[in-house]
Amino acid sequence: MVRPRKNRRVWFEPGITYFKPRGIPLADMEEVSLAVDELEAIRLNSIEELGQKEAAEKMTISQPTLHRLLESARKKIADALVNGKAIKIHGGNYEMAARRFKCHDCGNEWEESYGTGRPVECPKCSSANIHRAPEDRGYVRG
Repeated sequence: MVRPRKNRRVWFEPGITYFKPRGIPLADMEEVSLAVDELEAIRLNSIEELGQKEAAEKMTISQPTLHRLLESARKKIADALVNGKAIKIHGGNYEMAARRFKCHDCGNEWEESYGTGRPVECPKCSSANIHRAPEDRGYVRG
């Protein structure tokens, strides 16, 4: 029996999910499917310039799994560019990361999904004295 796949944590949800070469009618075009977790691996490694170990930790996967995602994504992107195929970004085995906030007036802690903007007030006491939870900031103040 095969072990179920572990969800990969994704910190970015693509707003644009389809790319196609110019001048080729959509009806005649082949597509390459790029999973959201593959796109996230490329984004972390190539745009955020994280090493494979750091990117894997951020996605909560092993470094060899991240390496396989990168290889798969690069092969698909190269195939699309070289052979004039469209790239459709969808699916994959992922979960959106959430940001943690803490109210400094009542002590309430809660999560908000990425892409929803910064909360204006605490959902419990309506205070505006809210900040990212210390464990969610990526560093600890001394």
